[in-house]
Amino acid sequence: MGKARSAARGRASAAPAGPWGGRARPNPNPFEVKVNRQKFQVLGRKTRHDVGLPGVSRARALQKRTQTLLKEYKERDKSSVFRDKRFGEYNSSISPEEKMMKRFALEQQRQHEKKSIYNLNEDEELTHYGQSLADIEKHNDIVDSDSDAEDQGVLSAELTATHFGGGGGPLPGKAAQQPGGGEEPPKSRRELIEELIARSKQEKRERQAQREDALELTEKLDQDWKEIQALLARKTPKSESGGGKEKPEPDAYDMMVRELGFEMKAQPSNRMKTEEELAREEQARLRRLEAERLRRMLGREEEAHSKRPKHLSADDLNDGFVLDTDGRRLLSYKDGKMNVEEEPSGDASGGETGEEEEEGEGWSEGGPEDSDSPDGHSDLESDAGSEDARGPDSPDGLESDAESEVTSERPQGGQRPSPRERLTRDVRAAARAELPYTFAVPESCEELKSLLLGKSTEDQLLVVERIQKCNHPSLAVGNKAKLEKLFGFLLEYIGDLAASDPPELCVIDKLVVPLYNLCQMFPESASDAVKFVLRDAMHEMEGTVETTGRAAFPGLDVLIYLKIAGMLFPTSDFWHPVITPALLCLSQLLTKCPVQSLQDVVKGLFVCCVFLDYVSLSQRFIPELINFLAGILHMATPNKQSQGYTLVHPFRAHGKNSELLLVSDEEDMATWQRRSLPLQWAGSLKAQSKTEANHTRLSCLAVCLALVRRCVVAYGLLPSFHDITQPLRALLTEYLSARCCPAALQELSRSILTEMESQPRHCRPLVCEKSKPVPLKLFTPRLVKVLEFGRKQGSTKEEQERRRLIHKHKREFKGAVREIRKDNQFLARMRLSEIMERDAERKRKVKQLFNSLATQEGEWKALKRKKFKK
Repeated sequence: MGKARSAARGRASAAPAGPWGGRARPNPNPFEVKVNRQKFQVLGRKTRHDVGLPGVSRARALQKRTQTLLKEYKERDKSSVFRDKRFGEYNSSISPEEKMMKRFALEQQRQHEKKSIYNLNEDEELTHYGQSLADIEKHNDIVDSDSDAEDQGVLSAELTATHFGGGGGPLPGKAAQQPGGGEEPPKSRRELIEELIARSKQEKRERQAQREDALELTEKLDQDWKEIQALLARKTPKSESGGGKEKPEPDAYDMMVRELGFEMKAQPSNRMKTEEELAREEQARLRRLEAERLRRMLGREEEAHSKRPKHLSADDLNDGFVLDTDGRRLLSYKDGKMNVEEEPSGDASGGETGEEEEEGEGWSEGGPEDSDSPDGHSDLESDAGSEDARGPDSPDGLESDAESEVTSERPQGGQRPSPRERLTRDVRAAARAELPYTFAVPESCEELKSLLLGKSTEDQLLVVERIQKCNHPSLAVGNKAKLEKLFGFLLEYIGDLAASDPPELCVIDKLVVPLYNLCQMFPESASDAVKFVLRDAMHEMEGTVETTGRAAFPGLDVLIYLKIAGMLFPTSDFWHPVITPALLCLSQLLTKCPVQSLQDVVKGLFVCCVFLDYVSLSQRFIPELINFLAGILHMATPNKQSQGYTLVHPFRAHGKNSELLLVSDEEDMATWQRRSLPLQWAGSLKAQSKTEANHTRLSCLAVCLALVRRCVVAYGLLPSFHDITQPLRALLTEYLSARCCPAALQELSRSILTEMESQPRHCRPLVCEKSKPVPLKLFTPRLVKVLEFGRKQGSTKEEQERRRLIHKHKREFKGAVREIRKDNQFLARMRLSEIMERDAERKRKVKQLFNSLATQEGEWKALKRKKFKK
């Protein structure tokens, strides 16, 4: 122990130079030296920090913190970095022009904004044409009403005294000097006013004379200039002008500038009318036209209810009339008797009056064809109240009245009707043949059928359109419910047209447009009506399946309903209250309805077309569609022995209808021409000859191949495309090998197979993963390296490195926490010293103030005592 102490003292005393080198440090205080003793001495282990100097280390740490941490603390609120705070200076996405414009706008805004929000007197300076409104309101430049006065805005003293002097005495003025040196007597007020008026007139005449002289001189100068202008103007000959520089052609920019200069400027337009206003105007127009049609049908006078007298003012002289015709008659004599010529029109008869003649002329000019145009009767005004009072049945009653009037006015006794009567009869017949312009909403489907049956397609569309316009929901409260019922009636009427023989498909095609408009107006009621129709069809099919075990394809009306549902509602939605049940209905038709005739084939192909229309946007896979097309191709294939596919219900591999579409007659194949299948065959297929039946089979097969091509295009991107189309590929290959179809169908089949093969394969078949063979077990002794005894026994080199890093991290973390704690303590001491310095300074200043106040108080009391002594 003694040797260890002496060695430690020797090492402590031998501490030479400081950290910066140079001269040696004085010997440290032995009480500041700390010796770290070891319990055991290990041979070969280097010892560090066996002797420490805590005081020196503490002083060195304090000095370092004073030079670094204290300096940062004192300069925490100071900044020696210049930061450019201009707008967008550090934003590279803004162009320099935009930065300049924004900076200029901010500068202008900063100049114009108020300095204080509470200073109400600080207002902005408003200008008008560059002049301040405050200067304009001062009226510094007063414009005199008399444009002839040269000194504008200046009133003479005499005029001021005359108008604003007041009193009745003589006007103040300069005394007139007499020639002899004496003063004139003062003039009276009347004389002064007359003298003032004479003087003003004289000045006005002089100014007028000066203006006329200046005008004459100007005209003379203009005339002289015109005479010599011809001599001064010299036109350059074309030969000379051609030698000079040619006029440069305008570039694209100049042409664009000129075009923009001549471009029409935007003109203000009237506001767009709302839907309610448009519906109200359309209803008023139709009512006016209906009133005009009824008037023409009854033969009433136009002036009786449409033309009203114009308003005449009290000072109207009524001299604006024009004599259109000369009503005078020529007087002549024939055979000694007076003869008066009749009117050349020849329309008037002996018992007709002038009013009837005017009425006949009006009908001949108007004509029945003018009633259809919306502007033909724009000057007529119908009484809406009287029309509403007549009710919906009024047109029929009026027509019956018109017929009774026509029959009562027919000439009796074989008399020939006059031209005017024939014209009136033709006008009435034309008005009776016209469609009414106003209709009430039918209360049942039978009423709608009575309105539409027997009319052409255009007239039916016109009737439905007028029903919608006359009963718009914005015109009355109950119109919405009526039009909602109209949608169901139209749907039922379309079903009746489809079920008729033959089906009127053209009328159905045209009626889809008003059906779509009603669906857009009332989507909820429209969806309920379509769902009701589809539900009835499905219930009927399910009842047939439960009774007989199978169900036939529905009629053409149900197929039309399915087609219309896809046109009225969106088919690409993931779920839709109408389209989703329709898709289920289509899939049920393809899986539960067996194909027993050519008519069933046509219906099934139509259902496939509707299916593809439904999924054209969503690209949804329909397995029932692929199975049905495979079954149709199976019916047209002769050899059914080597099958590489499996048929699904309702098709059978062998049976009565397994060769329904097979054609073996080569002559029929040679005479067949490709054409589309008429939809009327789905309703009723008439009896056909053998050749016509074979042509129908080939047409069905062509439609089936076209649908297969559409499926290939739609499902080509699916990962399982080749697995899905494998049955179709096998059928097409077998069909081509049989060579029992026309060349056009063979070419179509080859193109479909080529498209199938050209589609990329997105997935590979699953195979077992290849693994290395497991080697045989070998009896080799296991060698375990003993690295170190103790608690680290059995650890590997990586584990030792990991433990070493963990230990080092722990040690560094503790040292960092210790340093941070010491830094906080140092800063706390600095803050405390600052607080104590401020408190001491404040205490010193307070003490100084108290001393000064005590001195003042003593002086004041001394002065007060002096006053009392006096």
